[in-house]
Amino acid sequence: MSDGGPEESGGAVGLPSRRQRPATPMSQWDTRARLSYWAFHTDRRPSYMRFAYLQLGSDTDAENAVDATFDAIMNEWLRMLHMDRLEAYAWTVLKHRIVDQQGKRDRRPRPMDISAFEAALKDAAVDPYDVLTDSIQFYSAVSRLAERQRDAVLLRYGLHCTTGEAARVMGVEEATVRSHLTQARRRLTRLLGGEGGAP
Repeated sequence: MSDGGPEESGGAVGLPSRRQRPATPMSQWDTRARLSYWAFHTDRRPSYMRFAYLQLGSDTDAENAVDATFDAIMNEWLRMLHMDRLEAYAWTVLKHRIVDQQGKRDRRPRPMDISAFEAALKDAAVDPYDVLTDSIQFYSAVSRLAERQRDAVLLRYGLHCTTGEAARVMGVEEATVRSHLTQARRRLTRLLGGEGGAP
């Protein structure tokens, strides 16, 4: 991996400046720091890849975004070990790398999940057009949620994480994820309900 640092960011967790700061090579880390980094990498990479794919619709783009995420995390790891909210910081890095990857391409991402539509095509009793229309409306509504609500919905329902797993990936309390989901359900009900799609 390269030692590229994260780009500048606003937000609660705050990312380091775009300016490159010299990173301590991993070969100079103590054993505990190396083991903790690789444990974090092993634990988070699968869920980061799945989330990135939902956003980008391409294995290659998802891998590029996640590799860039872990490059940035590795560059900051010794500092991150002293953070109170290390997981939340890493989640913010991932989100920024996904946005970076979206900006590098001209094509639009595919829908987050087309499995419902594919299943409908195999079921003669269901009109696939209706399912597709419902899916497009749902994804459009999800895209209008607040960022944390959208993250919680995608992790909980797109990736089928438990609320505890979603909380761990996002670096927040489980109660916070439940609150995001409750708020998201209310907003989705308004967006998809009888109010003509008005927020």
